[in-house]
Amino acid sequence: MEPEEGVPLWRLQKLPAELGLQLLHKIIDGICGRTYPLYQDYHSVWDSTEWMHVLEDITNFFKAVVGKNLSDEEISQQLDQLNSSHQEAIMKCLKSRKDEIKQALLEEIVDISSSQLQDFDWQLKLALSSDKIATLQMPLLNLHLDVKENGEVKPYSVEMSKEELQNLINSLEAANKVPPEDTPDHRRILDGLTYEGAPGISLHKDLRWGETASGW
Repeated sequence: MEPEEGVPLWRLQKLPAELGLQLLHKIIDGICGRTYPLYQDYHSVWDSTEWMHVLEDITNFFKAVVGKNLSDEEISQQLDQLNSSHQEAIMKCLKSRKDEIKQALLEEIVDISSSQLQDFDWQLKLALSSDKIATLQMPLLNLHLDVKENGEVKPYSVEMSKEELQNLINSLEAANKVPPEDTPDHRRILDGLTYEGAPGISLHKDLRWGETASGW
């Protein structure tokens, strides 16, 4: 049965199974700051408009499932209408490159420039299990940012461990020490980033408060 339009990654079904793993790895390369795959290598499969949708759909899918730290079961449920070869290729890519994608998401948050932080939210939870360890008892932080870029508000979401949160806080604090060049009155969260939500509240300070409150 062919996957219906609107199902995650349904356009991927047109790609021969033997080419799936290579394409997925190249798209992850692009997410991680390297070169995205070229349309000329896939023009026999999709037209140019479809190709742009394929890149966007797969990129957004990888960012979403890694940012939300979905389980293998939750991911598989989103892929159940794809053929088994494509499902296997996607899961294999995620298993081998999940940490790279997560690092790219964290860098994306830190590197936001010429933008305004409209709002942010965080939620602390306890990871009880994983694929490798039966019981982790590991605290995890879900961080959600709403950032205005060129008049459009874009959501960013990522799940972090205590160590990853501390690295982000350190990056924010380092960026906060850089003196503003043209906007001395801005309360800077990142270089070129201001928070419009609540006066006097900074993202990294509020997260540090959350760290203390949670007992980390």
